[in-house]
Amino acid sequence: MKSIEQRIAEELGVRDAQVQAAVDLLDGGSTVPFIARYRKEATGMLDDAQLRTLEERLRYLREMEDRRKAILDSVREQGKLDDALEARIMAADSKARLEDIYLPFKQKRRTKAQIAKEAGLEPLADALLTDPTKLPDAIATTFIDAEKGVADAQAALDGARAILVERFAEDADLIGGLREEMWGRGRLAAKAKDDKKDAPEAAKFADYFDKAESFAKMPSHRILAMFRGEKEGFLDLNFEPEDPAQAAPSGPSLYEARIARRFNIADKGRPADKWLNDTVRWAWRTRIQGHLSVDLRMRLWQAAEEEAVKVFAGNLRDLLLAAPAGTRATMGLDPGFRTGVKVAVVDSTGKVAATATIYPHEPKRQWTESLAILGRLCKQHNVDLIAIGNGTASRETDKLAGELVALAPELKLTKVMVSEAGASVYSASAYASAELPDLDVSIRGAVSIARRLQDPLAELVKIDPKSIGVGQYQHDLSETKLSRSLDAVVEDCVNGVGVDLNTASVPLLARVSGISETLAKNIVAYRDQKGAFKRRAELQEVPRLGPKAFEQAAGFLRIPNGDDPLDASSVHPEAYPVVRKIVSAAKVDIKTLIGNAPVLRGLQPKQFADEKFGLPTVTDILRELEKPGRDPRPAFKTATFQEGVEKISDLKPGMVLEGVVTNVAAFGAFIDIGVHQDGLAHVSALSKTFVKDPRDVVKPGDVVRVKVLEVDAPRKRISLTLRLDDPIGAESERPQGGGQRAPTPKKMSAAPKAGARPEAGGGAFADAFRKAGLNGRK
Repeated sequence: MKSIEQRIAEELGVRDAQVQAAVDLLDGGSTVPFIARYRKEATGMLDDAQLRTLEERLRYLREMEDRRKAILDSVREQGKLDDALEARIMAADSKARLEDIYLPFKQKRRTKAQIAKEAGLEPLADALLTDPTKLPDAIATTFIDAEKGVADAQAALDGARAILVERFAEDADLIGGLREEMWGRGRLAAKAKDDKKDAPEAAKFADYFDKAESFAKMPSHRILAMFRGEKEGFLDLNFEPEDPAQAAPSGPSLYEARIARRFNIADKGRPADKWLNDTVRWAWRTRIQGHLSVDLRMRLWQAAEEEAVKVFAGNLRDLLLAAPAGTRATMGLDPGFRTGVKVAVVDSTGKVAATATIYPHEPKRQWTESLAILGRLCKQHNVDLIAIGNGTASRETDKLAGELVALAPELKLTKVMVSEAGASVYSASAYASAELPDLDVSIRGAVSIARRLQDPLAELVKIDPKSIGVGQYQHDLSETKLSRSLDAVVEDCVNGVGVDLNTASVPLLARVSGISETLAKNIVAYRDQKGAFKRRAELQEVPRLGPKAFEQAAGFLRIPNGDDPLDASSVHPEAYPVVRKIVSAAKVDIKTLIGNAPVLRGLQPKQFADEKFGLPTVTDILRELEKPGRDPRPAFKTATFQEGVEKISDLKPGMVLEGVVTNVAAFGAFIDIGVHQDGLAHVSALSKTFVKDPRDVVKPGDVVRVKVLEVDAPRKRISLTLRLDDPIGAESERPQGGGQRAPTPKKMSAAPKAGARPEAGGGAFADAFRKAGLNGRK
């Protein structure tokens, strides 16, 4: 039997020693970012994606080993563990296989089969199964025993049948084979509940009122949509073993035939053949099919959940790594009508400089007064950027900001629409109360909007990742699985970018490798008391921050303009001796060496490698010295919404507009084009070549040019394409390289801006909005 490490190595296609080294490091308390960045020699250059997969598989396989041990102990206690059974249990390669083998030994309530065995009817079942030439009624008569509850021959036969049905249903090899057969041939069929189909709320599931699809081919969003329809009481789901149109018109099903073959049952005209075949049919229809339906329901759900978590994690990663505007004074506008537009100005460091509330829209319509207030604040605080939340009244507020820009060209203002997803969650959080105690909850949202333009990563880490709202059907997913995945994404992003030790907030520091929330608070408290850190080594003076935490965190923490120039880079303090060797070889001082590409590129990494720091680490050091502290995020740029296009009724097919990708799902991308409703570019409309994963083409935050294909204003649906030469109102050409023909876009929906779920309904674009299950903006 292969060890856990050997199995993982085989799955990843790497050497056993690489996996063993990574496992040892993880077990020793090292984090994935630390191992990926600073322990390349040990793991043979395993990257963060491989390490995350390794970590997940390690967790699963260790859980399976714990379950294997529990099963062995249970069967051993029952006195039923022999060498052959132990070998089967040890050879099981999945949790499902383990449970199949354990099923006959699992403690359960008394079944009909157990009662029949207690009545002495197992010899009758064995006799009929092994010798079908016996006449069932005749042999059953010999087992009549009123004292044991066997009143007549029929009762004896019923008991024997119950024993065989349980035997068939608990045969691990048979059940495993039937499960795979049903997975490959079966389908999930949905029907509308007659008493609910006309309800207004049922419209979002209209495409599933009579829908059937192969288990193996169902995309995750359709699985989740059908399950939600069932959960909300609008759909009945049936797990069909095969397409009824392809089933045998008469006689046993292929599943019944497979059960019969397993136990050498055949219809040869012998006295017991009919009874045995009826037993097979009874076992399939009353026991096995239902059991497999439960298994396949779970399998479908797990596959859909895994894909949904993957999509959410990918979108979150893209949002966190969106381009930062940088250290520029910014005004945040949290739009609203009746309650007004909340205004917050933050300086280049994110500190709140001024706040206000203006009422430019209905019902007060104080447009001129609002412009005056904004202009005064911008001039007074040297504002460079205006960040506008994209929720209710965003387009009207964007128009206000646009007029301000035009009226005050000397201020050189730039306005940017910003996703306000999760801003309200932050505003009401305990951290916001501690960070901004003197500000009203409503104003805190404007502060967050301004700061997330300056640095999306630093601001969004203050919000529970699940509240950022860039997933599909997230409320249906496993809380534990989703949180674990999203937390890993945040950790990878924060450590990939690096953190300024002297400005980072507690939530940001708490995401750094090796730093807990308690240590993060201690770091900030130390900084507040002692002043800015001058050297990384000073971290070791922070209470409760020991050698292990320092080792894990130091390389990801930056000190710009500190005593040691290396402290502003990603070079780990443990590797500073290597840098000293490089400085000596280059014959320049460290300040001259940093950023000096010609000198650094003239050095050979192998001359500085040794047993502790190999070629990968030295190569990384030289690359970092060339561009110290470089930010891996893209350069900041903004989208410009077209003037005069402010609501859906302003849209016309054929318009080419600029927009911002707000969300990406398996079936396409949602794009904000400035009309209060996101349009959808279906996966087939993202590129002229085949697109397997929309995120290969676009990511949240990307600025893109799109063409409007079709608009359904009454239903608030917008169909878009990134293929700007796509014809309007006609079927697009088939993408190159395979894939489905791009369908004629009809009745497209827009993702809502303010909390409502997208309306569902028909449409050629893969029922996208009905299935997206996206959160609202806030």
